[in-house]
Amino acid sequence: MVPGAAPKDEVYDRYSRLAGELEPATAAEQPVRYRRLANSRPVRDSLTAMLVVIAGAAFFAFLMHSLWGELFGGRSDFVTSASTWVMIGAILLIEGFRQVNMSTLSLATWLARDPVPVQPRPGMRVAFLTSIVPSKEPVEMVVPTLEAALRIRHDGPFDVWILDEGDDDEVRAVCARLGVHHFSRKGVERYNQPAGRFKAKTKHGNYNAWVDAQGAGYDVFVSVDPDHRPHPSFCERLLGYFRDPDVAFVVGPQVYGNCDNIVTKSAESGQYLFHSLIQRMGNRFSCAMLVGTNNAVRIDALNAIGGLRDSITEDMATSLMFHRKSNPATGRRWKSVYTPDVLAVGEGPSCWTDFFSQQHRWSRGTFEVLTGDFWRAMRRLSWGARLHYGLITTYYPSAAISWVLGLVNCSIYLLLGTNAVKVDPHVWMMVYADLALMQTWLYKSNRRHNISPHEKQGTYGLAGMWISLLSAPVYASALKDTLMRSSASFVVTPKGASGSADRVLTFRRHLQWLVVIGAAFIASIALGHDQTGMRVWAVTLIALCLMPLGTWLGQRALHHLKTNRAALRRFDLPESTSEMEHA
Repeated sequence: MVPGAAPKDEVYDRYSRLAGELEPATAAEQPVRYRRLANSRPVRDSLTAMLVVIAGAAFFAFLMHSLWGELFGGRSDFVTSASTWVMIGAILLIEGFRQVNMSTLSLATWLARDPVPVQPRPGMRVAFLTSIVPSKEPVEMVVPTLEAALRIRHDGPFDVWILDEGDDDEVRAVCARLGVHHFSRKGVERYNQPAGRFKAKTKHGNYNAWVDAQGAGYDVFVSVDPDHRPHPSFCERLLGYFRDPDVAFVVGPQVYGNCDNIVTKSAESGQYLFHSLIQRMGNRFSCAMLVGTNNAVRIDALNAIGGLRDSITEDMATSLMFHRKSNPATGRRWKSVYTPDVLAVGEGPSCWTDFFSQQHRWSRGTFEVLTGDFWRAMRRLSWGARLHYGLITTYYPSAAISWVLGLVNCSIYLLLGTNAVKVDPHVWMMVYADLALMQTWLYKSNRRHNISPHEKQGTYGLAGMWISLLSAPVYASALKDTLMRSSASFVVTPKGASGSADRVLTFRRHLQWLVVIGAAFIASIALGHDQTGMRVWAVTLIALCLMPLGTWLGQRALHHLKTNRAALRRFDLPESTSEMEHA
């Protein structure tokens, strides 16, 4: 297991069976069966979903009614009129996004299902794959992964492969020592193209090259990222679902084992909704999204869709391609399965630089999918898959646009004094507070479905909400880069010893927004625009922009303090003047 503040092996073992115990198969081929989550409350969840959606819609209607007169009240000043329209439009969009997010959570709670695990078919030819970019990932990081892979239980042919982008001598030596198969496409022109299926310097190009060269010898490949340690039951818990001939891939949750620092711990907590509820909702429609950190893929199905897709987030693009295609052998749509079983534990980003880089890549990939053939693909999906992928893809746009519009609204008032919302403040606060409390209660009540071994039961997941909020400027930057068509490429998230070092420029996106809102705040003082609510809003935004930098500086100061104290103890030196005087 990954070193650090991680649970003991027996805890990981317990979390590797969240879907239930393996059941004997009733036939060589059988469809995947699903059941409600173990601690679900069907009637209460259904009523809660309806109540939240109705309450959100009622608040939105109240908001529209309150602002209607402002929109069409007529104004003599063009600047005032235009700014009012902008502010009201922004408010409606922000609240609309919030309604979508609340509805998503409500629907996910109601629709979430877990698959019933069955024993795999004996004799399946399985290849275990992991990859490495030696110039960016330390070789010592992948050794425990390969050693863990060799301990995986499987009743049939099973080979462990490493896909080496550098054809590195040290990697070859490790393979020879452990008895692991080595593959490299380095120097093979056909497998190193500027774009497409075998695009050079990409994960999807590396995997597609292996499938083309070696895939015919196997039925399924299972894979993990090079920093993830698979559980011995990895194959036992994933492969049984392939008894259904229409299952194209099976995917498990992403869990970080190095939760010994605030960034990694918060980053894992921030993934709670996706891995604990949204993916399980996908099971209701047999269309869970592929996640590259740990999965199992039917090789014939992958070949049928032309391989992993060329995208900086190849997993989402490949998922969409699978679910818009049919199994040529049966004529039915390809399916996918998400299991909540924690079957591999890896390393998450442990510094702000790597975390922001990861979030920028994930959000940029989603934006590129949305501005690509997403809408054409949606027309060929089932209605359930349309709902699932539609809700998945709303998160990054809603977070980015809400952040930008929130700052625009605040800046307009601070500079122009325009206050679009002329509603009785007592009524406004009462309705808004009730809705906020309902949203918080909904989030908290769903924490019982959390699949993370590192978070205590009954907690609110505040660290995840906090870091998600701080990521909004990164999502806004990714949206801007997408709209401006800035170049983008696949970036390996540094792990272990290759992790990046934070510096002030790490927080440049937050500091840029700080300059904007800070300048507007200072200008408002000179202009006399002193509405209390807007001033509080501005101060809140300024605090959010400063928070990641402040957290990093605080961590550095604490680290230096601990280091100095350790050095003093080592040399048995007094820690203060008073101690010197006493001596």
